[in-house]
Formats: sequence, C-alpha cells, structure tokens
Amino acid sequence: MSLKYTPDHEWLLVDGDTATVGITHHAQDALGDVVFVDLPEVGKAFSQKDVAGVVESVKAAADVFMPVDGEITEVNEALRADPSLANTDPLAAGWFFKVKLSAPSQLAELMDETAYTRFAANA
Repeated sequence: MSLKYTPDHEWLLVDGDTATVGITHHAQDALGDVVFVDLPEVGKAFSQKDVAGVVESVKAAADVFMPVDGEITEVNEALRADPSLANTDPLAAGWFFKVKLSAPSQLAELMDETAYTRFAANA
C-alpha cells in the first residue's frame, strides 16, 4: 500500500488497483467543522480533476476532486451519517470513497508524504 497526495489536499491510500480517498488534515483544518458531505454515486466513473463530491463546513463549501481516473466502488456511509469524522479522523474513519483505478500511471503525478508536507506548509 502507498499513500499519495494531490495539490487539492486529497489523500489516496493505494492498494493494488483500488484507492481509498479522503481529505487531508490541512484541508479539514482550513475548512473548520465539517457539517455535510455529498458523496459520489457507486458505479459512476470520473476523470481526474472531475468534481466527485462536496464537503461543507461552518466556514465554507469545497469541492472534492477525483485524484485519478476511475470508477467509484464504495462510499463511506458512516461519514455521510457523521460528517465530523472528516475532522476527527480524516486519514482513517473519515475517508470519502473508494475508486477502482483505470489509469494507474496517473499515480506518478501525485505527491508522497514528504513532498505534500512541504507543499502544505506553503499553501
């Protein structure tokens, strides 16, 4: 398994041809208390950079972008029921959706943890 990050502050935990996607600590911190998430439909295919969902907080609403081409295989119903999981556990229980990768080569364009940490420090 490998962890990747996007410039839009999403993380991906890649396991074979599937990735679990969520928002980073930096994103949830910038948003504040998350009060609502709009998750994509299971079975829907997205291209990289498509808007796949929305996260709303007491401060703002933000799009969740598809980090790679793929098809949604699962959404986090627990997050839909309790959006605060995006704040309390963004890298585990607060995941948004799982995607079956259709262009795994796109992962090479994403950042590793070290690169993302440097990026987020300047964001």
